[in-house]
Amino acid sequence: MISVIFPTYNEEGNVVELHTRLKKTLEAIGEPYEIIAAEGPSTDNTLPLLKTLSPIKIIVFARNMGPASALNEGIRQAQGDIIVIIDADLQSNPEDIPKLLEKLHEGYDVVAGWRKNRHDPIHRKILSKFANFLVSTVTGVKLHDFGSQFKACRKEALHDIMLYGGMHAFLHVIPHTRGFKVTEVPVEHHERKSGKTNYSSFRVAKIFADLMVVKFFSDYFAQPLLFFGGWGLTSMFLGFVVGVAAIVLKITGLWTFTQTPLPVLAALFIIVGVLLVMMGFLAEILFRIYYESKRRTPYVVKEVIENK
Repeated sequence: MISVIFPTYNEEGNVVELHTRLKKTLEAIGEPYEIIAAEGPSTDNTLPLLKTLSPIKIIVFARNMGPASALNEGIRQAQGDIIVIIDADLQSNPEDIPKLLEKLHEGYDVVAGWRKNRHDPIHRKILSKFANFLVSTVTGVKLHDFGSQFKACRKEALHDIMLYGGMHAFLHVIPHTRGFKVTEVPVEHHERKSGKTNYSSFRVAKIFADLMVVKFFSDYFAQPLLFFGGWGLTSMFLGFVVGVAAIVLKITGLWTFTQTPLPVLAALFIIVGVLLVMMGFLAEILFRIYYESKRRTPYVVKEVIENK
């Protein structure tokens, strides 16, 4: 079964056409499907229009919590073993869904749409190129377009993933860090015909902060002492070096301890280093309490093969 999810917020000019094109495309594929709209709630006529459509499941939120929460709940309620995510702004072609599914059936777990010929303002393209380079460098995921929200995923690749903040922008990165196969295919991209974009420089800046969180969870979540301890030992080493420099200056008679800030800096580096190491120990303890009390594991078993 295929579950198509699209978040909506003030998209009254797009939802009817989007649903019509989704329905036509999914019926042509010939597999069971469902269409899920995660609704804002909008301040225009988006919800009344959604209620006139069929088939559709509408998830209405009490207040606008952003696309991450919308997609999180949509994925949670999806019944299909394949989940397709698409924006409601019609900048992505619903007719490209079979292209994503074809690539998915080649053995991949997540297939993202690559907006090869983007129809966006030049400043967005420039910022996007920088963001793509940064995300690729930090995460090691080699894709051309990390900003595209048009993607098809196997449901197991999204198992137990909680989306909040700007985490929806990393729905192809997070599965990769958990061992799933991720790729991309070129898709069509169009100018927005109706409605107003929710894009802003603040949201882009926040995504960079979320990138650091994703990096920590992917590389150090199961061993937080390695992260905090590493920085702590570095800080203590700097404190030792600065302290030795202060002593050498004192012995040579160049400066006394009161004539240079080096003793204060040495003490600061050492104290910060000790605190970071202790934070690492506390994080290790919390990590074990969390998983052992819930009888959960920090890893995902993709499949079990047993030949008898």
